Amino acid sequence: MVSFSYFFPLQSSIFSFVNFKKNPFPLPPRLKKSKMATTTTSSSLLALPSFRSNCNQRPSFKVRAQISGDKATSVEPVNGSVSVSNLQNLKGSEVNGKVKFQREAEIELLWDDGYGSKSVKDYFAAAREILKKPDGGPPRWFSPVDCGQPIKDAPTLFFLPGMDGTGMGLVPHQIALGKAFHVWCLHIPVHDRTPFQGLLKIVEDVLRQEHATRPNKPIYLVGDSFGGCMALAVAARNPSLDLVLILVNPATSFERSPLQPLLPILEMVPEELHFTIPYALSFIMGDPIKMASIGIDNQLPAGVKLNKLREKLTNSMLPLLSELGGIIPRETLLWKLKLLRSGAAYTNSRIHAVEAEVLLLVSGKDRMLPSQEESKRLHGLLKNCTVRCFKENGHTLLLEDSLSLLTVIKGTCKYRRSRRYDFASDFLPPSKGELDFALQELLRFLRNAVSSVFLSTMEDGRIVKGLAGVPDEGPVLLVGYHMLMGLELGPMSEAFIKEKNILFRGMAHPILYAETDSTKEFGYMDWIKVFGAYPVTATNLFKLLSSKSHVLLYPGGAREALHNRGEQYKLIWPDQQEFVRMAARFGATIVPFGTVGEDDIAELVLDYNDLMKIPFLSNYITEATRDTKEFKLRDESSGEVANQQLYLPGVLPKIPGRFYYLFGKPIHTKGRPELVKDKEAAKLVYLEAKEEVEKCIAYLLKKREEDPYRSVVDRLSYSLTHLPENDVPSFEP
Repeated sequence: MVSFSYFFPLQSSIFSFVNFKKNPFPLPPRLKKSKMATTTTSSSLLALPSFRSNCNQRPSFKVRAQISGDKATSVEPVNGSVSVSNLQNLKGSEVNGKVKFQREAEIELLWDDGYGSKSVKDYFAAAREILKKPDGGPPRWFSPVDCGQPIKDAPTLFFLPGMDGTGMGLVPHQIALGKAFHVWCLHIPVHDRTPFQGLLKIVEDVLRQEHATRPNKPIYLVGDSFGGCMALAVAARNPSLDLVLILVNPATSFERSPLQPLLPILEMVPEELHFTIPYALSFIMGDPIKMASIGIDNQLPAGVKLNKLREKLTNSMLPLLSELGGIIPRETLLWKLKLLRSGAAYTNSRIHAVEAEVLLLVSGKDRMLPSQEESKRLHGLLKNCTVRCFKENGHTLLLEDSLSLLTVIKGTCKYRRSRRYDFASDFLPPSKGELDFALQELLRFLRNAVSSVFLSTMEDGRIVKGLAGVPDEGPVLLVGYHMLMGLELGPMSEAFIKEKNILFRGMAHPILYAETDSTKEFGYMDWIKVFGAYPVTATNLFKLLSSKSHVLLYPGGAREALHNRGEQYKLIWPDQQEFVRMAARFGATIVPFGTVGEDDIAELVLDYNDLMKIPFLSNYITEATRDTKEFKLRDESSGEVANQQLYLPGVLPKIPGRFYYLFGKPIHTKGRPELVKDKEAAKLVYLEAKEEVEKCIAYLLKKREEDPYRSVVDRLSYSLTHLPENDVPSFEP
């Protein structure tokens, strides 16, 4: 069942029927407070019935509307009429025989983002249901019911569609986006002929109304292809608005499209053969295999995956493409192409005026537009532009198998609920789908190769298997040894999530947040941000500890993770008690830990000193790390830890051994206010933590010699003779 509703504002009451002649550009029902003060009690709402595949069923209304702030309005049919009632709670509890819904304060760890449950098949189903009804009138906004209710203080996201104009391009992403945003989509009816500047007026009206209602909130514009032109043009005409533009293969390069020589031919195609044009264009605009791959589990055997893909292609995907002719009739297609040309020209003439924050998503196999080439041009023109390239996708990126749009927004640090991004309050925890993707696509080999062993120390000093010795309640500050290239991070994060349902927030070098590459793919550096990494600053540490988080801190930093030959398991910590006084200020529990295993999987053969002796490599490292000089980290520090050159060391892989982790006895700072001001007392705690880390490392180096399954060969042999759910054993603590 496809279910959504249209909403229209009114002049003198909250909701009303709209006269198209008097109000040709209806807006979402977000009204200024001054208007709300004069509302009448006899409010009514014009809402189109939910479209259903079974037209014999009685139409029902499923409406979710936002009046202002966080007050929600529910509209339900009562005896054939529509009533409006304010609901304060929108969560799934039953009240007076009716299901009420409660807005969530925050998103929980491992929430269900729904990505993969909807695909291009649902897009066509939604478009088909729209076309079953008379699709007249001007362009208008709707909010998909799948989006549900967002979290508290969520910003608003407006979706501007591509050439199809249906507004259904977010179908695979609606559930996830609906958790983080108030989502509204623009629908441009098939027979609408509003010119480009008229469409801009529609978008501008709703943006200004949204800004007047919530002036301190950012407004998101997601523009797909032609919608990207609209988003840029609106931003250029409204530089004072706090806009975040998410542009997906924007059509600003339409004049350089490889389809330009074919466009005059389209006008000569007879009406009776028009159905072949959208069908042919579909293979140019998108990748049918990528579209059909959404929802297919990557962990399935190759043969099973291939069978599922073949079934989806032959039974649903390819037959659905023939329906494009109904979505875009001949006259509409010709009009949209002219609209696209004029829109691209208008936008390019004003692009220099864009002040908005921009996230540009481009496809590497876009056969309709030169999107990768255009990303380089836009990256140079726009003042605040971040680019992510998806090299295996076609033009219809949002409908193809790649990543959830919300994941990309989070991984590029573009999700914010105020004027500036806050790494503490604006962070959204990873979903179950994101965890599964990270474990299977990014960390599968490492997880299987090292088969990590976790130990922790209880309050009475006993060492036990697992993480029982790590406090569940924050604030907790984890401080420990940084293995070569930070290889210990992935398995450690997984263990905390699965065993304790805790996501620790790890501090990362600020260079990871620099955006200077116009061809950058969404990769590992973005994924660590999805899983809570944040730039190492005193302010961020203050905010996270004040929110009672579990925070991961490596005092040795990049210098320890990129150590020289012969320095494995050596703590390269600063002299200052950097973290003790901050922990004491919030009564945080300090948990020292040690990790070993880097020497069991790789041998460091070329360190920084070796690489700088090679002329062409030294020049490359100097150029690559040039941007790191702008980050002033530990200016007050001296010695080894202050020397934090970033480079990729030369290593030789070994037959994998095993990773071992030991979390030492917790050090409590609660009830010890003297640590905040007394530097000598803080230094003693600092030295205690450092000594505990060294003891943990020494313990693990000794005990791993007793592990009968330290080698991957022995672990593989064990796995072949035992059930999969049985963990490979290790030494007894």
